[in-house]
Amino acid sequence: MTDNVVPLFKNPQSPPDTAPAASPTVPSDAPAERVRVWRRTVRELRAVVAHERTRTAARLVARHGMYVIGGTRVMAKRAWDGRTGSRYERMLRAAEAAGNWEEAKEWEDRLTRFRAARHHRRMDLLKAPLDLAKSAAVGTGLSVGSLLALGIVLAIANKDVTDVIAPIAAVIDAIGWIVYIATVVWGPAVVLGPWVALLALWGVGRHQQTAPQWTLPAQQRDDAGAPITPSIVVTALRDLGIAPLRKAIKEMGDVGAAMLGPIRIAGCGVEVDVTLPSGVSTAEVQGRRRKLAENLARHEHEVFITLPTAARTVRLWIADSGALDEPIGPSPLVTDATMTANYKTGKAPWGQDLRGDAATLSVFQRMLLITGLSNQGKTAALRALALWLALDRTVEFRIADLKGVGDWDMFDGMATTLIQGPTDDHVIKATEMVEGLVAEMERRIQAPPGTGFTPLIGIVDEAQVAFMCPAIDDKKRPYGGSKATSRYFMAVRKIHNQGRAVDVLLWEGTQDPTDQNLPKLVREGAHTRISLVLGTESQARMALGDKAVDGGAAPHLLRQGLDKGTVVVASDGITIPAGQASITVRTHYIDTDQAAEVAQRAKALRAGITTTSAAEPQERRDPLADILTVLGTDARVLTQEVLKRLAALDAKAYGRWSFIDLKRVLDGTGAEPYKSEGRMTLARERVARALANRPDAGSASAAE
Repeated sequence: MTDNVVPLFKNPQSPPDTAPAASPTVPSDAPAERVRVWRRTVRELRAVVAHERTRTAARLVARHGMYVIGGTRVMAKRAWDGRTGSRYERMLRAAEAAGNWEEAKEWEDRLTRFRAARHHRRMDLLKAPLDLAKSAAVGTGLSVGSLLALGIVLAIANKDVTDVIAPIAAVIDAIGWIVYIATVVWGPAVVLGPWVALLALWGVGRHQQTAPQWTLPAQQRDDAGAPITPSIVVTALRDLGIAPLRKAIKEMGDVGAAMLGPIRIAGCGVEVDVTLPSGVSTAEVQGRRRKLAENLARHEHEVFITLPTAARTVRLWIADSGALDEPIGPSPLVTDATMTANYKTGKAPWGQDLRGDAATLSVFQRMLLITGLSNQGKTAALRALALWLALDRTVEFRIADLKGVGDWDMFDGMATTLIQGPTDDHVIKATEMVEGLVAEMERRIQAPPGTGFTPLIGIVDEAQVAFMCPAIDDKKRPYGGSKATSRYFMAVRKIHNQGRAVDVLLWEGTQDPTDQNLPKLVREGAHTRISLVLGTESQARMALGDKAVDGGAAPHLLRQGLDKGTVVVASDGITIPAGQASITVRTHYIDTDQAAEVAQRAKALRAGITTTSAAEPQERRDPLADILTVLGTDARVLTQEVLKRLAALDAKAYGRWSFIDLKRVLDGTGAEPYKSEGRMTLARERVARALANRPDAGSASAAE
């Protein structure tokens, strides 16, 4: 049986093989060659697919195809909106989502009227065939009658009876021509009509930009820095990941832009108010600042979110792409050599706000605190304010720089006190300087009502060094710390409490604030609070206060190293947009050489000032002893003469004294002024007796 088996693929009618067939010679490396061919084919195919021309062609086909599909969708939606009440229903849902019940009622009324009109049209359509038949019969009869009448007139006029049917024959011929023309045109119209319709849909889709971003050319796909439009803002808000917001926008349909106010140009960017739907809090949007910025094709530092006065509203300021990385111009202090300052009515030209407008700061009777991370421009920003104020010759400066690297050298010869250095000895001198401010403040407070005072500005840069100082004085009182026994802390608190009323002010600069190096009572005593970039939100709250941070102030979101000199300010001394608690300012940078030039102009306005390296102790005068001294050996002296002699003795202590001050010191002593020959007089014997009868008679005698 095995001999009758026919081999596979062999012709059974062929003669039997007398010898075994020789097998064809196959190269031993045939499988490897096929693998190499396959791999080469795959590489070439991959190269063709990945080639830019292929990708460009694919994007071109996909883009124009999506234009047609998108145009069809747009036209279908328009037709659906025109035939149904869907447009009114969307408007109604949008008004309800926004909580605008009056507008919702208006749209509901419009929807009701639309449905009533549509019902009336549909009822008319039911009677339309009968009305159309009647109209056709009447129209045909009138037309034939009119044509016959016209033919009779022509027959009479031409005296030819055949003209009676001439108008009817003409109409029949015209109908024939119309049918002929339609027959000729119909074929091309049937062929071209779909293509014309397709072209129209393509045009609508292209105008509405219905193609996905990936199908666009490279220059159009790169949407970084693209103009901000309502649709871009709504889409960015929709994609924030806030479920109630996304749902509300989805229900609003294409009227999601109803949440937006007008988009206004604001400096190097735009500004828009967004009224959030019910159920969405402003804090949720603020907490997603980075994602919102990315959705708007911006960096995080190019989008600022603040809270205006309107409820449930956030205000977005969106910078032009890259605009905040461009430097601002030089300070007017450097460019305008004729500039002067006025402590009471002037404002320091400090920088620019985000809109690009000049940002000016008033320092009149305002304590100031500026803080931030190290090497971010704190000293330069604080020094710029002091340099401007130095152009007012009436202002006295007492400065302690507890860093001591020469940042305040230009005030030598202009400040009455200039302390520079980081050691405990420098902190002790700085503390004594601040205590000297307290003594001057108390002297001014005790002056007669209505007395005028020149401004006295104390500046402590790197104040955290003073708060952290471990030094203790002879009475075991610490210089640093935040307890009631701390000398520096208590001196600062006293100035904050009462210094403003008599123009004794304290400006402090600190870095990296904590509760230890910047106590709560000190930072809350500043009227103007300024912050550069910080590390955390808790530090931002320390620097500016909860109200400013809750209102959108975010110095902790500034970029360390890139936003040097950019500050967030909470103060009534600077113009802040209505409804906001803070403003972001890009300050002018004045380098050390430029600062020295400005300081030279300020020194030229002043008389020669001898700068000391420490606060000079304030001499405590004894008015009663001084009165006895100026009376000399005279038995009686007119009060006017006594006042002149006191002013000559110490102009600083008695230069502004009046008769009321003299009377206040002598009341109750038995040495009160009295009239002699109609003029007020003092008797030396009475003053000497009053001084001798005081409890501290020994010291009084020594003074005498």
